[in-house]
Amino acid sequence: MPRPTRLATAAIAVTTAFTFVLSGCGASSEATTAPETLRVALLPDENASEVIKNNEPLKEYLEKELALDVELVATTDYSSMIEAMARGRIDLGYFGPLSYVLAQEKADIEPFAALQEVEGEDPTYQAVFIANADSGIEDLADVAGKTVAWGDQASTSSHLIPKAMLAEEADLRVDQGDYEEQYVGSHDAVALAVQNANADAGGMSLPIYERMVEEGLIDSETVVKVQESDPYANYPWTMQSNLPEDLKEKLRAAFLELDDPEVLEPFGAAGFAEVADSDYDQVRDLAPLLDIDLEDYQ
Repeated sequence: MPRPTRLATAAIAVTTAFTFVLSGCGASSEATTAPETLRVALLPDENASEVIKNNEPLKEYLEKELALDVELVATTDYSSMIEAMARGRIDLGYFGPLSYVLAQEKADIEPFAALQEVEGEDPTYQAVFIANADSGIEDLADVAGKTVAWGDQASTSSHLIPKAMLAEEADLRVDQGDYEEQYVGSHDAVALAVQNANADAGGMSLPIYERMVEEGLIDSETVVKVQESDPYANYPWTMQSNLPEDLKEKLRAAFLELDDPEVLEPFGAAGFAEVADSDYDQVRDLAPLLDIDLEDYQ
């Protein structure tokens, strides 16, 4: 992906800031006063400069609506973001469904909004299983004996969902030696690994796949879609439960009433819709299918 110098520099700055974020003490369950600067952690599902670029318009919008400074924090990986949220060093966090479930086990946080791709529809998204066109993979059963690239271990759409698709629909399991796997860190890294034939196949977010094709970062003739998943509750925006109630209400309103095309355009979304913890039970239910103990991910 393009990495303009200004954005790359910003990425280094927020990643450095994150080192200090992790150094704080644990979170308190007691209500707090409103922070002078709202610390917002962003899921590292793509390279840091792309994550920052996509969220800059939202940052400016929140500063205006909340009358607070907003600091974007690009975490190094999923686990470090979960840990920062658990320690109370982050006020707002943008998680994937699985990483939210894991964070919720350790932190007193609550989901309140998720991207809505089409106005009036549920805030859901899909994963997609992809393959290199020369791999010979035309359906999930063809993955037997191949190499599969995943993103982060705690990723929903670039690990948990597509791995469950292989197990449930093709009876292929990595722990039985049916295929080999490798973790490459992020969705865009999965797509590039498949395009460059460093992996035969992989799993990733369908919206990220479509955006990479649209931007010419991958070739849809080389990186082909094998199968899309069922819809799942979209990435949740979460907040610390001990934030002042008036600030929490302002945050909900800022997201749920957002209709500025310039802010929404980087996400390819119509707006945000309300979500609750129970919306992510669908992700929790995948764990037994793969004999996964969620405690192992902590």
